[in-house]
Amino acid sequence: MIAVLGAGGVGGFVTAALTRAGVPVTLVCREDTAAVVERDGLQVTSRALDATFTARPPVTPQLRSAVDVLLVATKATTLEQALDRVAATSPALVVPLLNGLDHMTVLRERFGADRVRAGVIRVQSDRPRTGVIEQSSAAARIDVAGPDDERTAGLLAALRSTGMDVRSGASEADVLWSKLARLNPIACATTAFDATLGEIREDPSRSSALHAAIAETVAVARAEGAAVDAQATAAEVDALRPDQDSSMRRDVAAGRPPELDAIPGAVLRAAERHGVACPAVGYLHERIRERLAGAV
Repeated sequence: MIAVLGAGGVGGFVTAALTRAGVPVTLVCREDTAAVVERDGLQVTSRALDATFTARPPVTPQLRSAVDVLLVATKATTLEQALDRVAATSPALVVPLLNGLDHMTVLRERFGADRVRAGVIRVQSDRPRTGVIEQSSAAARIDVAGPDDERTAGLLAALRSTGMDVRSGASEADVLWSKLARLNPIACATTAFDATLGEIREDPSRSSALHAAIAETVAVARAEGAAVDAQATAAEVDALRPDQDSSMRRDVAAGRPPELDAIPGAVLRAAERHGVACPAVGYLHERIRERLAGAV
């Protein structure tokens, strides 16, 4: 049995995809959200799965029964509060699909270091309103850190049955930083400039800041032991659709707390540990802070 904690763009999408594939899964979310999902299901439009469908998974505001796998798909800003919904249960495997790095420590302190495996998801998926999921990226990819073993085999098979691209076996540093090296520059630039990637590319100074942030984040990743390549990361970002933005930009626009500490904050703290200069990331981070304070 798999449980998914969080019914937002990521948690709702993964839960719905698993349900559609016939995988036993329970969604754990707030009481008001659970009531809507119980009544209406999860209404999903997915470009990656080429499907529009309604999924009706079991849903609960409090996980009390034992599960084999807990997928944690909250925002970093709400993780500790959401963990209160997981009552005295010890999943054999806990895989977070959060942004950043620091959640790994939180989860290992809660569930035990040997139960938690690093994971990331690469997907553009939003929840415009409760129970409605709009997944707009051409692909949805989940990476789970290795080694592959009996505990991960069932999860990997279940995820692959949905039609998502699922990869495994890489080191924890590679899994976490391969996403963060791409996400951090995108999130910082689109939010700092309140613009899409296409709009940023059209402005030489903004494009320069984006690419400098890519190079700096990759340098930090490599200092952390990740095999991340700056040229490949830049090419991946440049290949994204011009209308791409970030959940951080959308959070700021909607007045929700952004993952400022979890994304650029984590990069800047790692940079300080290793003595890596990050002037572009620092500039974008400060510009976002000023936006939040109403100064930009």
